[in-house]
Amino acid sequence: MSIRSLLLGIDGGGSHTVAILADATNEGEILGRGVAGPSNIQSVGADRAVGELDRAIDLAFVDAGLTRRPVASAAFGLAGVDSPTAAAIIREWAELRHVAELLEIDNDATLLLVGGTPEGWGVAVVCGTGSIALARAPDGRMARCGGWGYLLGDEGSAYALALSAVRSIARAADHCAPITRLSPLILAEMGLSEPIDMIHAVYSGPWDRARLATLAPLVLRAAAEGDAVAQSIVNQQASELARTVLAVGRKLDLVETALPLALTGGAILNSEWYREQFLQKLTDLGMRTASVHLVHEPAQSALCVARRNWMRR
Repeated sequence: MSIRSLLLGIDGGGSHTVAILADATNEGEILGRGVAGPSNIQSVGADRAVGELDRAIDLAFVDAGLTRRPVASAAFGLAGVDSPTAAAIIREWAELRHVAELLEIDNDATLLLVGGTPEGWGVAVVCGTGSIALARAPDGRMARCGGWGYLLGDEGSAYALALSAVRSIARAADHCAPITRLSPLILAEMGLSEPIDMIHAVYSGPWDRARLATLAPLVLRAAAEGDAVAQSIVNQQASELARTVLAVGRKLDLVETALPLALTGGAILNSEWYREQFLQKLTDLGMRTASVHLVHEPAQSALCVARRNWMRR
């Protein structure tokens, strides 16, 4: 197969990276898919980020039964690419590795708008390990809110849910906060006997940011089962995420408009209950949605961009 008929769509986040290889000339038929580790350049660093991107592409070619080669067009939707400097690092690597003749490198939320909204405008919300909201008006104006990273923001994300939970366990152990069902649930998942064991597990052990974020489903489960502490955490994080979306709509004067909404990320996709909490908070804030589209494979959105660029060329 000629390089001129191959496309790549890559979605890179705080927990994993997905690369999809497709045939440009056959309705974008998927040929192969590769999955690697996190490639958020802000949280894992440039070397690991490009290493995981490289591995995901390698695996996509292996899955397709093809020898790796440059493709005609590739689009990268990457968490952490929020500045020209970060994008330039990825572009330099991609050019050195001869990834593609045509390259588009952007934040993951930007490409989500392409595949997740009917006409390419509206609000894209990524709520996985981290979180960000990006809006595009019908006239092309764009704005963003969130995406500040796990130390400065990431409201509503899996990491924010999990961090609030482990903090509540610590406070309950100190008798500074109510006893919570989160304690036995999360300690068992972490393989720990006592809350004090969290200190080593988090600061010196294997429970880094990405792994802590995997505890979010336990927080949502405890909340759904009636635990007051977990419910308070979920209520706060859903409210913060809704306020982020409202703010990005206000930046473009779209609050009075019924907006198409594209959602992706494990925290918001994998829990219908959490998603409903978030959407209800949006309604309570006075924001209307024309449609809500769940994007389960953001790399497909990147692939759409790669194919669009190939067709224009």
